Amino acid sequence: MDTVSNKPSPWRTMWKEIRNDKLAFVSFIIFWTVMVSTFLLAFTIDSDYATRTILVNRNQPPSFNHLLGTDPQGRDMILMLILGARNSILVGFSITILSGFIGIVVGLLAGFYGGHTDNAIMRVIDTWSMLPFLMIVITIITIVPYYTTIHFILIFTAFAWMARARIIRAKALQQRELDYVSASKTLGTPNLVIIVREVLPNLVSVITVNMTLSLAASMGIETGLTFLGFGLPFGTPSLGTLISYASAPATMQFRMWQWLPAAILIFILMLCIYCVGQALNRAADVKQRRV
Repeated sequence: MDTVSNKPSPWRTMWKEIRNDKLAFVSFIIFWTVMVSTFLLAFTIDSDYATRTILVNRNQPPSFNHLLGTDPQGRDMILMLILGARNSILVGFSITILSGFIGIVVGLLAGFYGGHTDNAIMRVIDTWSMLPFLMIVITIITIVPYYTTIHFILIFTAFAWMARARIIRAKALQQRELDYVSASKTLGTPNLVIIVREVLPNLVSVITVNMTLSLAASMGIETGLTFLGFGLPFGTPSLGTLISYASAPATMQFRMWQWLPAAILIFILMLCIYCVGQALNRAADVKQRRV
């Protein structure tokens, strides 16, 4: 009789670790509540109306008509906060998914095949990673005509995949030496099938941890670059755009409603992602698991 393995799946292990860590579980609930509610509310908002300049309403303090006041262009801060949070989250997820896909594919190919393939790929990564990332991003954003959010995502992705490729390569190098890979090769299983069906599932925990923490990094860098004026295109609401209002001393001191809610929201999102990421990191390491 065949013995059925009772080893839990990586997804179940990660969820169990999050569920047994109260801080991570609360952070998980808060993050997804904020994200889902933000997208649902943003879906009901007319972006053209919300971003329209109304000078007679500029810099109004919180009131019954504008619960969080208005910005220097007279736009309602609640609407801007919702749209800004949606754009920042969407950009963060887009960069994480695209760079994750590239990094996973490149890392698996380099680690599994090794030899000349690995050397060629790693030399390209080493050379590309030596370039001054932020300076190149700022330069491209400055000189590209008709700059859009898609451009920002693609430019950022072009540099964000390399660290993930290194991690996946290191794990794939370990996996390729294990018995199950040798057995599959002996049976004549194609390399692509081995990579997709056997090696990749064993890296799910590592990939999930890395992509979760990369999401926080992507959102943080986007917010920072937008704050400096080199992020999303001018006029596109973002948490970084709202926080940048604090660059004016008068606004920072006397009109806190224009930047403080966005700063609090990005802090909460970063903290939630970090707490969940730490739980996932423990789930990926048997020695650190709480369960």
